[in-house]
This record gives sequence, structure tokens and C-alpha cells, in this order.
Amino acid sequence: MWGLLRPLLFLLGPELAHHLGMLALRLLGRLPFLRRRLDTTGLAVEIAGLRFPHPVGLAAGLDKDAVAVRGLWALGFGAVEIGTVTPRPQPGNPRPRLFRLPAHRALINRMGFNNQGAERVARRLARLPRPRPAPLGVNVGKNKDTRLDESERDYVACADALGAHADYLVVNTSSPNTPGLRSLQEPERLSSLLRSVRARTEKPVFLKIAPDLDDEGIDAAVDVAIAEGVVGLIATNTTVERPIDDPRAGEAGGLSGAPLAARSTEVIRRAYRRAAGRLAIVGVGGIFTADDAYAKIRAGASLIQVYTGFIYEGPSLVARLVAGLRERLARDGLSLGEAVGRDT
Repeated sequence: MWGLLRPLLFLLGPELAHHLGMLALRLLGRLPFLRRRLDTTGLAVEIAGLRFPHPVGLAAGLDKDAVAVRGLWALGFGAVEIGTVTPRPQPGNPRPRLFRLPAHRALINRMGFNNQGAERVARRLARLPRPRPAPLGVNVGKNKDTRLDESERDYVACADALGAHADYLVVNTSSPNTPGLRSLQEPERLSSLLRSVRARTEKPVFLKIAPDLDDEGIDAAVDVAIAEGVVGLIATNTTVERPIDDPRAGEAGGLSGAPLAARSTEVIRRAYRRAAGRLAIVGVGGIFTADDAYAKIRAGASLIQVYTGFIYEGPSLVARLVAGLRERLARDGLSLGEAVGRDT
């Protein structure tokens, strides 16, 4: 079915297609009998007291305002991460701001944290059912017009408003689409920011990092995360690099999808080695197949997340990744835990 629908959706502008997709997911969430049942035997992951039924989660960016969480759970995701959410609503950057690069199985976005604000998202999250079929993460950031030296205030405000409704929080300092945001990855600023957020919530906190950090930057992010009690690192966000030849490659924004796969795996491997078991690693970037997912796991990821792959491959991607991971683990005679970091 997706093979028929995708060409039609891709005739539409990316944001219009996105809104139609979110509408479909909202409708799916109202039909619980359509929930996909997956065989997740042997694939459960436990991190900081959270149980993930399997390692395939949804990355932040698709459902910024938590409007389709029930539908995403119904597709079988092992975790759903919403956001990025900022304290106050903001419209994001001017359109056009989202571009498809089908020849490269990639996207470029400069959305700019468009969202309805923490208060409205919190009300929506409060209405979600419990117990939940899979963990819910909330990815938080700062408003564009907040001065960099006041950024901590925004992250703390988000933790205060959203922490009670999240199973885990993600501190996003790595988007390339908010001016100056990536400077918050500098060790001294990052340490202070993480300490402030950790002081306001008992929920597990993850840090999302950029793929454009050099080796020393990756090591520093890992060290700061460990020192400040962060439980995991999400590697990686989108890249400002352009390892492709495409007419749209000159568009400003973050590149995601297949061209990011190799670099994100390198970052995962570096972070895993540096962390030496003291942080969980979540692998993101260019996951379209079970082989892609398995490569991230063998590089050191305990969990993986998809976004661009989901856009291109459609709703069946989750089931195919879960089944494919089970097959590859059985082939290699490994448990999921034994496979994590096998290639480091």
C-alpha cells in the first residue's frame, strides 16, 4: 500500500504531506484494534529503570506537538520521542523550510523548532493513557529569541512543565536551525545546562549531540554527560555537511537520511568507547533497513531511532526492522545485549 501512496504524497509539498500523514496517525490512534502486534521476543531493553519493548524508536521532529502519539504507538514503535518543544510557542523559520532529496534518500530541514509551546503540549500529554505501551520521550530546546546567556531558563521551564508527563527528557543543543544553539555544546556551558535540568527532574535525561563534532568534541560531550548524571547520549542530530551532489544541497539547514548513516555510526562508535558502559547510546541517522539498524547496534547503540527512513519507507518500517533484527541476532547467535558494541 505504501508503494502506491508514497508517489502521490511526494507530489505534494513536504509540509502538506507531513500534515496529511499526521492526520492519518491521529485517526489510527483512535482505532486501537488496528494496533500492530510485533514479535519482540529477546529484544527488550532496560535503561535507567525504563523498559523498551524493543530498540526501534521514533526520533524527535516528526510529532513536534504530541498530536499523534497514540497512532505512533499503534505502529509498534518501541519508544516515541516528541518535540522539540520550547517554553513559548513559535512559528519556526519562514517557508520553504523542508526539502526532499529522493535520489539520496535524504531530507534537508530548517524548521526552527516550530511548536505550540510547553504549556499546550503538557496538557495534551496529560491526556495520554497509562500504562503506556512504550516509553514517551520529550525533546526540549530554547526559543529562538531567548538570549544564549539565558538559555538555561528555557530548558528548565520545559523540564518543569513537561517532566511530569515524560518518561525521559532529551536536552537538544545540537539543532543547526536555531542561531547559536550549538555553542551550548561547549563543555562549560553544557555542564551548567545539564546540571540545571537534572536539578529540576527525577526523570532520566538524555543529551542529543551533533554529528559535526570532532573527536575531541564527542569525548567532551560524553565526559560532561557522565559527570552531570545524564543516562544516555542520542547520536546524532542532522548535519550541516553536504556529502552529496544535488541541486538542493545548497539549501540551508540540517541534512538527514542515508548520507548521514556512516558519520552517525562513527560518532556512536566513538561515544561508546569513551563512555565505557557509563552511558547508553541511542543511534540515529540513515536507518532504512535492518542492516542499517544492526550496524548502529554493533557500533554501540542500545536503542535506535528513525525519522527520515520512516518518511521514505512508510509505516511498515518498524515491523521490518524488528523482524530483521531478530533474524540477524539469531544468525549470529547473539542476544541484543551481546551485539551492542560488538564491532568496537
